[in-house]
Amino acid sequence: MTQNADSQNVMTSATALAELIAGSQRFAAGQCTERKLLDQVADTKGGQWPFAAVVSCIDSRASVELILDQGIGDVFSARIAGNFVNEDILGSLEFACKVAGAKLIAVLGHSHCGAIKGACDDVKLGNLTTLLEKIAPAVAAVESPADPGERTSANPDFVQQVAECNVQRTLDEIRARSAVLAEMENDGEIGLVGGMYDIESGQTEFFTSKSPALA
Repeated sequence: MTQNADSQNVMTSATALAELIAGSQRFAAGQCTERKLLDQVADTKGGQWPFAAVVSCIDSRASVELILDQGIGDVFSARIAGNFVNEDILGSLEFACKVAGAKLIAVLGHSHCGAIKGACDDVKLGNLTTLLEKIAPAVAAVESPADPGERTSANPDFVQQVAECNVQRTLDEIRARSAVLAEMENDGEIGLVGGMYDIESGQTEFFTSKSPALA
């Protein structure tokens, strides 16, 4: 089914999250929904009514519509290396929720993330240097291990901890830097949730959310 105004209207933050979870489970089980995508193109030519907005990484192995088994018109997708937010992405999320009616914002990190590894190693390379500086606070926030030799991309456990911390920090940034979205969350109009995709298993695990609408 293609999302429309009626189906979006009856969605809640909880049912939106449930659909993302169900979609991720279908993908991991190799049971993705059979869709007629050109029919969905025709169905959405007059408008769009997505039920969720997802902030995720640009990694080629973690395409949101595929790993969460969603079709055309189902979700807004904001992709940037390291799945953090800036002013432009925050504005996009405000449009997605306040104007276009999405009921959920999901921030999705993933295992073995190249951007996270680059931040752990303090890589310097052109404009990538500035991008990785946005992830550096997550690196600093993970206190263990203390040995500098263990706080690099060569330590997969450390990289995973930083990736998970970065997702949580991104959720905190959305709340702190967007009065529009913070008010919507507090009023129960939208929910915010984090998650991690495992590039080895194809499984996505969503975190417990602090959102009132998802309590």
